[in-house]
Amino acid sequence: MASAGTRELGCHAVVGAVERRRGTLYCVALFFGPDGYLGLHRKLMATAAERCLRGQGDGSTLPVVDTGAARIGAGICWENYMPLFRMAMYAKGVDLWCAPSVDDRDAWQATMRHIALEGRCFVLGANQYLRRDALPADLHPVQGDDPGTVLIGGGSVIVSPLGEVLAGPLRDGEGILTAELDLDDLTRARFDFDPAGHYSRPDVFTLHVDESARATVRTV
Repeated sequence: MASAGTRELGCHAVVGAVERRRGTLYCVALFFGPDGYLGLHRKLMATAAERCLRGQGDGSTLPVVDTGAARIGAGICWENYMPLFRMAMYAKGVDLWCAPSVDDRDAWQATMRHIALEGRCFVLGANQYLRRDALPADLHPVQGDDPGTVLIGGGSVIVSPLGEVLAGPLRDGEGILTAELDLDDLTRARFDFDPAGHYSRPDVFTLHVDESARATVRTV
């Protein structure tokens, strides 16, 4: 459906999903454009109890998609806290950093603003809003069983490359968050700080990223 929608509207979309590959589940971000499906990013490290159910992605799914107007990438939930992952994405020239998450804490807002300022990119943080009445009756969340109990409080936000909040955070209900982005702000912001360019100091720091697919069984 997402592919059909982006084809019809001539737009791009990043959609969070759970991918099943044989017997393993992966948390993924799917990329779509006017020509349909463009690729995916598998979450590198499952968060907390997710590790009981989810597989780990590898370096082969770290795309930054060039739309012609801007380059789109994604960091899923607590991947956004991983400094080396962020640096790898900055080096690929990410312009629009998409950050789907269920972290509704105020501290998460600081993370979104930091990534925007550090990476000199726009950050589009999409946070879930979930109430108890949206879950099956046989699930009993620790927050309680009252139908109106808020389990995930939202917090979607859009941030400029200088860390300024352009829209949000969206809380207290479901909704659509929008902002008009001036892509020239990317050039302006990187004029005095470019983490993978004139501020990178490759004579002091280097980062090796293995982007090969890691199969358990390999045939020769």
